[in-house]
Amino acid sequence: MKPWVKVDPFLIFLLEESRCGGAMHLSRAIGAVGLLLTMHAPAGQAADDLRPGLSSVVAIETDGVQRATVILDSYSYTPNHLIVRAGKPVELTLTSVATIIPHNFIIKDPAGSLSVEQDVGARKTVTITFTPTQPGIFPIYCDKRLWPMPSHRAQGMEGKLEVKE
Repeated sequence: MKPWVKVDPFLIFLLEESRCGGAMHLSRAIGAVGLLLTMHAPAGQAADDLRPGLSSVVAIETDGVQRATVILDSYSYTPNHLIVRAGKPVELTLTSVATIIPHNFIIKDPAGSLSVEQDVGARKTVTITFTPTQPGIFPIYCDKRLWPMPSHRAQGMEGKLEVKE
């Protein structure tokens, strides 16, 4: 098995220098290790894509309901891509881990087949249920904003609901 972390010659140099140069060189070496680890993701995969939980296929439970938990944080949803089946109820537990800022969870189909809007206060949990009827990919987003700041969606708080046949 091939390791995905490559040892960079510059990193070896920094580590050697840190042994001779004291605490200042050691802190530089530690910072360089962190930087190099984020830069050496597998080919074709961004370092941010290594975070777990970005996409989730929601299983149909024995009672026929598709259940998942979505974490609402500072300008993000985890997972931010939910894959569900059409015609089966979806139950989402929305948990905000934000300490002050409230968020919301919106899914709107311009054609009108799906419309979900739910506010979630800071450090609150809300459960919503809906049944998608049409296959497609629908945007998920938070439209909250504090004037004059950009909306949470503009700051990256968005995702997608993928409904399959």
